[in-house]
Order: sequence, then structure tokens, then C-alpha cells
Amino acid sequence: MRDQSSYLPPPEDVLEIGAPEQFAALSHPLRQRLLFALGHRPATIGQLAAQLDAKKGNVAHHLKVLREAGLVHIAETRQVRGGTEQHYQRTARHMVVAEPQAAGTAAMLTAVAQELDRSPAETHLTLRHLCLSPAKATELGEALAELVDEAEEHAEDQPVHGVLVALYQQAPPTSTTSSA
Repeated sequence: MRDQSSYLPPPEDVLEIGAPEQFAALSHPLRQRLLFALGHRPATIGQLAAQLDAKKGNVAHHLKVLREAGLVHIAETRQVRGGTEQHYQRTARHMVVAEPQAAGTAAMLTAVAQELDRSPAETHLTLRHLCLSPAKATELGEALAELVDEAEEHAEDQPVHGVLVALYQQAPPTSTTSSA
């Protein structure tokens, strides 16, 4: 069998998520887990099913949805015992939401909430509201992105951790009183 480390990296470094089918694909917790599992190296349906303790049929269905949404692709196929073995890989190392929309964001956050609930280790979840100038908000966003990028150890024997980073400007309150 081919050494897993010999695979090429994903074809894209960053993929902007914005299409409705991409948000729909990201809304299921198993699809989120599949993307996490494919974060470091390609894998077959059987390998993913074993790793995620899921049925091969479920994994195959959800990989098809992710593939149709452009989030995974087939990195390699090879003939094995009269069948074709396909190795799936993420299409990008990083995925960012281009223009968050309420329905897609809610679906993604629900999937992340389920991942937090399943985590075997203590999790860190913080919500803060900060008063920042536009320049300071930009600086913070860039620093957060850099911090996440630099945190990766690329140690395949270590557990995978999910990181969700959101920086947004809170909408001003809408006036509920009308001028008479």
C-alpha cells in the first residue's frame, strides 16, 4: 500500500465558502467530522468509517455531498481486489466563509456545538464583546488568523482539535420607538 505521507497537499490553500450547497454540506456534524479527519491526509471510505466509528454507507453518502459541494475531491484511485479504492482529500487546507448568512452560519455552528459536546477533552469556548476601532478590529482579525496558522504542529500521532474563529461587528440596536 502506498505511504499516506507521499500524497500531494490539497490543491488549494484557501477555499472561500459562499455557495448555498456548501453551507448545506457543512451543516451536518458527520460532514464536519469528515472534513476534520481529512485535514492532514487523504483517506478511503473504509478508513474514515473506522476512524469516525460510522457506517461505510453513511460515510459514502456524506462524502458524495461534500464532493458535489466542492469541499473534497478524489486524490487517487487504485485497483484493489477487483474493485476501485478511492482516496478522498479536502480541496483546500483552509476554508473560510466569504459572506456569512444566517441559515448557513446557524447550521455550521450547530455542527460545531455537536463536536464540542462529543469532545473527550475539556473545551474552551468564549464569547466577548469588545469596543474596537476599525483598525484595531482588522489588526485583531489578522493576529487571530496568524495564531491559528502557526499553531499547527503537523504531528500525525496527536489528536485533531477544531478551531472556530469569528470576528464580527455587532449590529447597532434597532429603534423600537417611533417618532410621533
